[in-house]
Formats: sequence, C-alpha cells, structure tokens
Amino acid sequence: QVQLVESGGGLVQAGGSLRLSCAASGRTFSMYAMGWFRQAPGKEREFVATITRGDGRTYYADSVKGRFTVSRDNAKNTVYLQMNSLKPEDTAVYYCAADGSAGYWYTPSEESEYNYWGQGTQVTVSS
Repeated sequence: QVQLVESGGGLVQAGGSLRLSCAASGRTFSMYAMGWFRQAPGKEREFVATITRGDGRTYYADSVKGRFTVSRDNAKNTVYLQMNSLKPEDTAVYYCAADGSAGYWYTPSEESEYNYWGQGTQVTVSS
C-alpha cells in the first residue's frame, strides 16, 4: 500500500514556474514507477510525465516536452515535477500516481497502469 500526497500547486502568471512534489508513504518507493497526470475543467484526465523505478528514464506528453521535468529522490520517497514556461492551458488539477507492477525500465503512460493516486493539487496559470 502506498499513500501519495501532492503539494506545490498555486497561481502563477504565464511564463512562470512551479515545482510540484509528491511524497509517498512506505519503504518500497523505489519499486514504483511514478507518473504525473492532470485534469482540466470539463476535460478527461491526461498523462503528463513518468519516471521509471529503475534507471530514472523519463517520458513526457508532447504538450509539456521541453518545459516540464520529472525527477525522483528515493531517499526522500518523493517525486517532483518542475514546470517551466507555464501556459494558461496548463491550468489543471495535477495528480501523481504510482505503478507497482512496472518493469525496471518501463515508463507507464496509461491511467489504468497505475495502482495508487494522490488527491491532486491545483495549478492555475493566468494570462
């Protein structure tokens, strides 16, 4: 069982930056691939980024590639999402998720692949 708690959301102007954090409970954090998803008002939840449980390989949605960076600190049981050059269309509730069945190098990008979810944190980008 893993519990996830996101933080770091807020209001920022377009072009600004935010760093989201997701703290995980439990002693097996390093065994989980971690992902970030987001859901804008009136839209379905969509994949943003993921990082492997093994070698730290990352994978991003095209809409955030080059602007967002996902990283993890296994000693702190935390995954991060650094968001730069934010746009109004990045406004959404951001969720972190954990996949306990991912292979060492696997980068899961589908919601159905993730076992555990945080409660979400709101990110609002003003124009």
